[in-house]
Amino acid sequence: MYSARQVSITANELTQFLALQLKLLAQTDQPRLVAPVMLWGPPGVGKSTIVRELCQKEGIGFIDIRLAQREPVDIRGLPVVRDDHVDWLLSGEWPRDPDSRGIILFDELTAADRSLQVAAYEIILDRRLGDLYQLPAGWLVMAAGNRSNDRAVAYTMSSALANRFCHLELTADLQSWTLWARQQGIDEALIAFLRYQPQCFMDMENDLERGWPSPRSWERVSFYLQQHTALNETLLQKIICGLVGPGAAYQLIAFLNARAELPDVQLMLNGKIPIQIPERPDMLFAFCSSLSQQLWQSPTMMETRIGRFLEIGVAMTSDFATLTLIDSIQHTNNDEVQRRSELLLGHKKFVQWSDKHGQHFDALQGATLLTDAPV
Repeated sequence: MYSARQVSITANELTQFLALQLKLLAQTDQPRLVAPVMLWGPPGVGKSTIVRELCQKEGIGFIDIRLAQREPVDIRGLPVVRDDHVDWLLSGEWPRDPDSRGIILFDELTAADRSLQVAAYEIILDRRLGDLYQLPAGWLVMAAGNRSNDRAVAYTMSSALANRFCHLELTADLQSWTLWARQQGIDEALIAFLRYQPQCFMDMENDLERGWPSPRSWERVSFYLQQHTALNETLLQKIICGLVGPGAAYQLIAFLNARAELPDVQLMLNGKIPIQIPERPDMLFAFCSSLSQQLWQSPTMMETRIGRFLEIGVAMTSDFATLTLIDSIQHTNNDEVQRRSELLLGHKKFVQWSDKHGQHFDALQGATLLTDAPV
């Protein structure tokens, strides 16, 4: 089985590797040497989402071919009799511009039967369809599929096809997902909960024929949490159970109920109420998440709020103080990361924060984390 020999990769590592592949295609005159990528992973881990968002960021094309939903003629073309010969009509979705760039993703490759896999061989292996079509040099070929032990539809892959791919297995990495989730506006309380209960992030040990926890299903939970004004509490709880299963759902609901007991973080940052650090671990995770989220929401009071933020950090243990500081600086824009870093690390009260937590911060390689903007 391929899953026993896969090389695991995180979402950030995958994005970096694909960006390199695209750069190599732009530089080489032998695009066939840039290996197609076969991305393995369980359902809901975000395989196609990562590829799509990279293409959007790079401003290049993206063609998502759900192979299990196609017929062989969709790939090879349709034969048409003309007088005494046969012509082939190729799909209009294949890129024609020789200067174009992008990624073609043959998604659900392992859910496609052997006839469909064979139909895709030539474009994957040789970047062409006979003498009829040549894939432009700037396009990267990829495939994705589930592993046989994921209890999803999965056919075996021939050795000839498998040998042409660079095989990577995408893992459900909570740290990478957290960075992505903040960019997408995922509910902060949900992010805090998953940090508190990381075993709930991806769990395939229970009934997979009903809702179960995955990055995909948690994104949908966030959507419904943000519609809470349109849903009564009972219905919201049932929706969450339907998305991630009762085990993870009831833990999340208990966490959200406890979060309501937190002190007002806005007032604390503004110096209107005393510093109060929750003692219960669940409330502490929620408190730290709320601090990092709300710090930048009142730009007219930044000097006061940053000073207060660092004072709160000094009152916390090093692990939570460091986590909160890093969270507060991370941003999708490198310039914004730099600005936040300068405001926090250059503040006069950061000396006191560093005296208490600097050793722990260095041990976590915090300086690197701060300068690496999320992908």
